[in-house]
Amino acid sequence: MKQSSDERLTFGANVVADGVKFRVWAPASERVDVVLYGPDAERVEPLAAEEGGWWSAVVPGTGAGTRYKYRLDGGDAFPDPASRSQPDGVHEASEVVDPTTFAWTDDGWKGVPYEELVIYELHVGTATEEGTFDALIGRLDDIAALGATAVEPLPIAEFPGHRNWGYDGVSLFAPESSYGGADAFRRFVDAAHARGLAVILDVVYNHLGPEGNYLYAVTGGKYFTDRHCTPWGDAIDYAARPVREFAIQNALHWAREYHVDGLRMDATHAILDDSPLHVIAEMVQRVHASLPEGRHFAFMAEDERNESSLVLPPPAGWGIDGVWADDFHHQVRRHTAGDHEAYFQDYTGSAEDIVRTLLRGWYYEGQRSVNHDRPRGTPTEGMRPTAFIHCIQNHDQVGNRALGDRLTESVSLPVYRALSALLLLSPYTPLLWMGQEWAASTPFQYFTDHPEELGKLVTEGRRREFGKFSAFADPRVRERIPDPQAPSTFANSRLRWDEAEQMPHAGIRALYRELLALRHTLAPLRRRDRESLDAHALGARALSLRRTGEDGSAVLLVASFDEGGMDADLLHSPATCPPRDSAWVPLLSTEEGRFGGADDGEVVSVGADGRIRMRGAGAVVLVAEKTGNRE
Repeated sequence: MKQSSDERLTFGANVVADGVKFRVWAPASERVDVVLYGPDAERVEPLAAEEGGWWSAVVPGTGAGTRYKYRLDGGDAFPDPASRSQPDGVHEASEVVDPTTFAWTDDGWKGVPYEELVIYELHVGTATEEGTFDALIGRLDDIAALGATAVEPLPIAEFPGHRNWGYDGVSLFAPESSYGGADAFRRFVDAAHARGLAVILDVVYNHLGPEGNYLYAVTGGKYFTDRHCTPWGDAIDYAARPVREFAIQNALHWAREYHVDGLRMDATHAILDDSPLHVIAEMVQRVHASLPEGRHFAFMAEDERNESSLVLPPPAGWGIDGVWADDFHHQVRRHTAGDHEAYFQDYTGSAEDIVRTLLRGWYYEGQRSVNHDRPRGTPTEGMRPTAFIHCIQNHDQVGNRALGDRLTESVSLPVYRALSALLLLSPYTPLLWMGQEWAASTPFQYFTDHPEELGKLVTEGRRREFGKFSAFADPRVRERIPDPQAPSTFANSRLRWDEAEQMPHAGIRALYRELLALRHTLAPLRRRDRESLDAHALGARALSLRRTGEDGSAVLLVASFDEGGMDADLLHSPATCPPRDSAWVPLLSTEEGRFGGADDGEVVSVGADGRIRMRGAGAVVLVAEKTGNRE
């Protein structure tokens, strides 16, 4: 995958034979200079005007490591919006990077087929004590041993300060300097590939952060449009070709210069484009066209609309591979933890509605949403199960809680283990949030590192937002919400990998490894089609999930979220009876001692009468074994 000269960005700073070619879109300017910063003095070189508001020049005597800014009309100088490196932060000089000099070792890497993805979402800054790409390499063996097949870092584009989730990024081509920068990210990707792990990068094309965003200044406001409005202000103007190229070439640069295996695109419902071909559809086409034959590359969207057309090829859709389908999370959280405010008011959390969501992929297919005050969603016919990305936790569903508390703060471990089995044994694409696999005790809280005035507004706004919730209606209670600007909020969110070796955490991790091993090896669980799936409510607090192999083999998961236990007949319902001439044999119970359960032989039992009995919450995996002819 060595980069060739025709694969370079058409803007930014590119190393060429006789120096560096600098090129920037500054359509409102009458003069543009590149200011070069040396150890002793500045050097100023003029750029030549091109058609369409572009300015460029090849500057001899420059190369990788050169620091520079663009000066507009003899006034202020700004960092390059397409900078590949911001070593001193978002406000300081950009740095020239030569992407061709890194010594990759992944020549034979083709990626992971989309159907085999098990995604491990993480935040680089809090995933390790050091908070760097290099430190995270030391945890890749743990992630691979778990059974995950892809890691998905939250956005790594340079952001203001040193503590941020990543969604305030402003230098979209520059890996965050506090994480280690460009070559450190390449080392991370190379190391992931060596362990069989794909790298899916979270990217933000719907807005830019509030601090250090110089695209408005450099383009004279032409990067944005008031034709559309988003929660972040004027929308990005994707009807303008230079703006489209900025996003599309950003995707190309991650694929080619960093060998990433896919992109998770943030809030695509807020990427507003009236063009005949949506910018995301064009991006998908051009990225796939640029890659070698047989190279796997996935596009995924976080999109609240439940819009099935996103996975259809153009002109009907965008041609992406998968969509975050949060209805599953919302239903099971309402059922088990009782959340009922904000968007949870749209969900009953009943066993029947969980089953419907399991069978359909998402719940809303055009019904009226109280939270959105309009119909929401489209039917899911024709969508393959892997197009739906399901989770029981992700960075949003943990971090956007007032205290950043994880699911295990709201449900018992038996319920948590049962939910984990339901997630991992369905045909949908599972996404795990870092530490979920051992029921991490650490929260993931909302943190920022903005200048004082902006930071104060962020803190006040967050606390005011949670005043809508009954638990935080009292202003005195809202004072307990962690201050995003406090370094302690960031520090408290760091994972403690050492606790994964101690019970009950070690038991949870053992369960995740076992469940993912079953997902990867058992024929019924390897199928990724609707025909392999059936689900059924077993009363108010339990359900079954049945998977069938093409050879007639079958696996049945029975999950109960009732702490009082359950008793159900498996023989006399088409949804739960074993295949002909077979009987259900227990393969795994989530309440075994090795997983942290009671392990006294009485928590779960399957009798000769075909009844399954659970003394409390939990799940059991059963496989069909041939018994000969049955009456």
